[in-house]
Amino acid sequence: MRLATIRTATGTRAVRVDGDSAVETGEADVRALLERPDWAEHAAAAAGPVHDVATLDHAPLVPAPEKIICVGMNYRDHVQEMGNQLPEYPTVFAKFAPALVGARDEIELPKESDKVDWEAELVVVIGHSVRRADTDEARAAIAGYSVLNDVSMRDFQNRTKQFLQGKTWEHSTPLGPVLVTPDELPDGGWRISSTLDGETMQDSTTDQLVFGAVELVEYLSAIVTLNPGDVIATGTPGGVGHARTPPRYLSDGAEIVVAVEGVGECRNVCRASQ
Repeated sequence: MRLATIRTATGTRAVRVDGDSAVETGEADVRALLERPDWAEHAAAAAGPVHDVATLDHAPLVPAPEKIICVGMNYRDHVQEMGNQLPEYPTVFAKFAPALVGARDEIELPKESDKVDWEAELVVVIGHSVRRADTDEARAAIAGYSVLNDVSMRDFQNRTKQFLQGKTWEHSTPLGPVLVTPDELPDGGWRISSTLDGETMQDSTTDQLVFGAVELVEYLSAIVTLNPGDVIATGTPGGVGHARTPPRYLSDGAEIVVAVEGVGECRNVCRASQ
C-alpha cells in the first residue's frame, strides 16, 4: 500500500495511492491516519473522494511529526569519502517540522549560507508506539518507507561539532511523496541516488547502510518512545557536494532529484530567499 498527504482546496488530506488514483481516507494527513490502531485496514478499505495522481499537490508526507530523527555517517561509502572511521554507534541529530516541504515544492536557499548541499536518504516512518523494542518489535513498528533530501548548510553545520544548526533551516527539506509499506518492497539493497540538473551525483544502494532500519528503531526506541508518524532519516551515501573536488553546492534555479528504488523520488527546484 502507498499513502500520501495532499493539499486540497479545503486543507490537507491523507490518501491511499492506487496507480493513477488517490483515494481520501478521511484523515487530515498521514500522521493522523497512522495514529489509528487499525490504520492499515482503514486505509485499505477507504472509499472517499478520488483524485487524479497526475494533479496531486503533495504536502510533506508527515506535515508535523512529533519527532524527526536523523542519522549521520551511516553509509560506508559516505563515511569513507568524508575521511572518517565507521561509527560504533549511530550519530543522531534532529530536524524540526518547519524544515519540511513537499516532494515537488521549492527548496529555500537561505541568504546566510553559500554552501547548501544535498543528501538523498531513505526514511523510516513509525506506525505504532514502541519503546525498548527488540528486533521483532522494531520491524513490526515500521509502517513504511519514504524519501527525504537532508539539505544541509555545510558552513553552519561545520561551525561546531553539533550538526543541528546546519540541518533544520526552514523550507529546506523535501519529504515524500509517498509512504510505501514494507510488503510492497523486496528485501534490502534498494538503489538510492541524487541527480543535480540531470547529472548523477549519488548512486549507491541501501546495503551500504552501517545501521539498518530495524537496528535504528531498536536503538532509538531505547532512548525515547517512538510514536506514529515519527520520521527516521537513515543517512546518505557517498557523492555529496561538500566532499567533491572542487565542492559543488545548490544554486538558485537548480533542480535536485533524490530517489530510492521502489519507494519514490523528491524532485525540487531551488530558490534563493529574498
